[in-house]
Amino acid sequence: MERERGTVQRRAEIAQLLQREGAVGVGELAARFGVSAPTIRRDLGWLVSQGLARRARGGALVAGGEAATASANTLPARIGRAAAGMVQEGETVFLSPGLFSLGLARALAGRKQLTVVTNGLAVAQEIAEHTLHTLILTGGQLEREEQGLAGRLTLAALEELRADRVFLELSGVSAVAGLTDDSLPQAELARLLLSLGGQVIVLVAPERVGRVAAAYVGPVSEADVVVTGREADSAPLWDLAEAGVRVVLA
Repeated sequence: MERERGTVQRRAEIAQLLQREGAVGVGELAARFGVSAPTIRRDLGWLVSQGLARRARGGALVAGGEAATASANTLPARIGRAAAGMVQEGETVFLSPGLFSLGLARALAGRKQLTVVTNGLAVAQEIAEHTLHTLILTGGQLEREEQGLAGRLTLAALEELRADRVFLELSGVSAVAGLTDDSLPQAELARLLLSLGGQVIVLVAPERVGRVAAAYVGPVSEADVVVTGREADSAPLWDLAEAGVRVVLA
């Protein structure tokens, strides 16, 4: 019974955070409540089933579209603005699925004449509804938890594309272990995206800097820039800088 009360209280607090901030990340919530990432994913799944949240890669969004008007100081918004500052008008950019990529998509609303390629459903919806940018959405099979498209059709579509900048949201960045991700299908896509040419910018949660996720993407030298929150530990950030990667703190 005590455990059930703890679950109910935690889910209520997560719902309140969603209403206040518009978006929440699995890693942030796990650290905040002192529970495992799978536990948080179950909590978010329950909130989705109750119509209180929408799934997004790496976390959840508040239901009903209110996230677009949420606080501009949330971590996804901060990282999105920092990443958007690297984009020049007229460029073709690729955005992977994820909360930080969604923050980037929102930050690109004021730009002109961009071509945005994505395999993320929430990212595509944001670009389609709130900008006049040319939008290219890859085909593929939907990964519901990631809210991203993957598989043979996605790979085939990306093989035909080139981008000036590739924005990859990953689950782990380490100077020693390289670029990694929790999703095997998305990691496979990321490996292909590294070869699209142009600048590679990795978006990563502060608590995942210096960490290693399940699926290997490539050496850290494949990333030109890593964008993360200013809350990240300084030691792994120094390691990245010494490895020749530009680090941007949002």
